[in-house]
Amino acid sequence: MNKTVVNADEAIKDIQDNMTLMLGGFGLCGIPENCIAALVRKGVKGLTCIANNAGVDDFGIGLLLKTRQVKKMISSYVGENAEFERQLLSGELEVDLIPQGTLATRCMAVGYGMPAVYTPAGVGTEVAIGKETRKFIVDGVEKEFLMEYAFDAHFALVKAWKGDTHGNLIFRETARNFNPLMAMAGRITIAEVEELVPAGELNPDYIHTPGIYVHRIFQGVNYEKRIEQRTVRKR
Repeated sequence: MNKTVVNADEAIKDIQDNMTLMLGGFGLCGIPENCIAALVRKGVKGLTCIANNAGVDDFGIGLLLKTRQVKKMISSYVGENAEFERQLLSGELEVDLIPQGTLATRCMAVGYGMPAVYTPAGVGTEVAIGKETRKFIVDGVEKEFLMEYAFDAHFALVKAWKGDTHGNLIFRETARNFNPLMAMAGRITIAEVEELVPAGELNPDYIHTPGIYVHRIFQGVNYEKRIEQRTVRKR
């Protein structure tokens, strides 16, 4: 049951070129900083990354874009990253923009064992091009819904505040964001945590992600926890 590995390099050692990865976080909050740094060091190429956004130019997934390690981004938000925008407009990077709720639900569907979900988001827009739609009666009114497939990712990389050696995870405040959903969804889920404790030390009532979803866990180091846009009130 002990799922601990020494560090990020050991945790991601079998991630290979052209694999699909899920990366938790929202903006720069709750991102797997150590795993991303390890991927940069490893130099794997042709990655498809599923994440809410792509960080900023010199941090987060932006580091992988800078070194041309990402082939495709599946995300909800393009802003805050000039290199992301440049690669998108030049045709160097394939981008699949997805409504944020749809992104979250497609992650959740994997954990629930559902092959697809129906959503009204994106109906009648470019998001729906080439996708199956179906009509359902909702509150007595016929509405059209878009079918979206559950994701299929080789690995999910998530970051938590605390975890134990069995892989149980606790997230802190808004850093919870996409992490629990993606932890459910990877064929192999790797969790990095700020504090790693022996099994049994976490209060079961506070656990957000049960260890059954986590395959490897390690204690991370040197977290920067950057803020995308620092805003202060004028005096």
